[in-house]
Amino acid sequence: MPQTLVRYSKVVEIVGDIMRVQVPESAYLKDTGPRYGDLAVVEGDDEDSLSLAQVINIKHDTVALQVFGGTKGVATNSSVRFLGHPMEVTYSDNILGRVFRGTGESIDGRPDLSQDSKVPIGGPSVNPMRRVLASKMIRTDVPMIDVFNCLVESQKIPIFSVAGEPFNPFLARIGIQADADIVVFGGLGLIFDDYHFFRTTFEDAGVFSRTVMFVNLASDPIVERTLIPDMALAVAERFAVEQGKRVLVLLTDMTAYADALKEIGIAMDQVPSNRGYMGDLYSQLARRYEKACDYAQGGSVTILSVTTMPGDDVTHPVPDNTGYITEGQFYLHDGVIDPFGSLSRLKQHVIGKATREDHSQIMNTMVRFYSNAKDAEQKQAMAFELSDFDHKLLKFGELFKQRFMDINVSISLEQALDLGWKTLAECFEPQELLMKQGLIDKYFPKEMQQ
Repeated sequence: MPQTLVRYSKVVEIVGDIMRVQVPESAYLKDTGPRYGDLAVVEGDDEDSLSLAQVINIKHDTVALQVFGGTKGVATNSSVRFLGHPMEVTYSDNILGRVFRGTGESIDGRPDLSQDSKVPIGGPSVNPMRRVLASKMIRTDVPMIDVFNCLVESQKIPIFSVAGEPFNPFLARIGIQADADIVVFGGLGLIFDDYHFFRTTFEDAGVFSRTVMFVNLASDPIVERTLIPDMALAVAERFAVEQGKRVLVLLTDMTAYADALKEIGIAMDQVPSNRGYMGDLYSQLARRYEKACDYAQGGSVTILSVTTMPGDDVTHPVPDNTGYITEGQFYLHDGVIDPFGSLSRLKQHVIGKATREDHSQIMNTMVRFYSNAKDAEQKQAMAFELSDFDHKLLKFGELFKQRFMDINVSISLEQALDLGWKTLAECFEPQELLMKQGLIDKYFPKEMQQ
């Protein structure tokens, strides 16, 4: 392309990983002018010294660029060439079982894929006319999800947690056990141990051949961190639209992504908003989450992300904005999924329709009894006299924690529903359940009835 031959060498400023270069206003009237989101190549005195960058701001005759590899070693006498196209990511069947970094380059030491087809990242969300209403469940074999807060195809839902909780092992388990055709993993600011854990876990479980990994390590340039979600979602969209695949996108940790946006915004001299985050935080998150879709003529993209809450503060800007965008949340605290704070707003589309007829009754009854069990625990802690029914509730509460709330439990939905009936039968009489008599007659264990 002719525009790649034009160089601009008047570097105005270099701050952090941001570089500003002056471009004559006349250039915008030609094909040689820069455009927002386009890629550029920064060249130093040495012809072998090349760095990839992206246009992130245009103000009059000054263009701001994010330098992916960082600006260390970039001199003020460097020149810039605009490539005339946005960031692209490799898309073909060959990317399955591969690992890529934030620039799109493979980091697994396997054959080069530079000749494979590429697709642009960061496009618009899907036209609502091309979407269909969510109606299919993604089974995870995690009872606290499958029974109580179903994960539905095309859903966007975060795992709210705090540092120190096992959210990464939990996310890896879902990636292994979920009945999706393809899993696209996006790691944001991971330490090497976490990256190695995800990769070896997928490999050992035999699912790596249907997995694509995009990874930004904590030691990598922070600029690359902002590209990981867009790359993962661009690839997921292609698999869903062109091949009709049911794609599950796993992202961890979106708070690290928001922190990267904040750091770049500060370097750009943008006016910060709440707690130092930029005023467009909601829009930036929504642009990514709204990629979740069940295509009318194709497959689906489902997004499950991790959002850590600094100080366990749900009013922190990142989880607060995320809650307005997504369709529920899973709260992971003290190593368990909290049945009270967790919510799936799309579960009503599949419970009793794509699942067994007793699903809704089991879900509501068990949560009701567990809530009563927590009250009974408080009475016991305050040395109040407990009734016979309170003792039944306490027994149920312990069994519920062991059999359902432990995130290491792995059973199918039908097994979990049967176990729910068994647990209720071990603690209560049929008339104490306050459930539909038809369901009790059909599913209540006969050997437990007196």
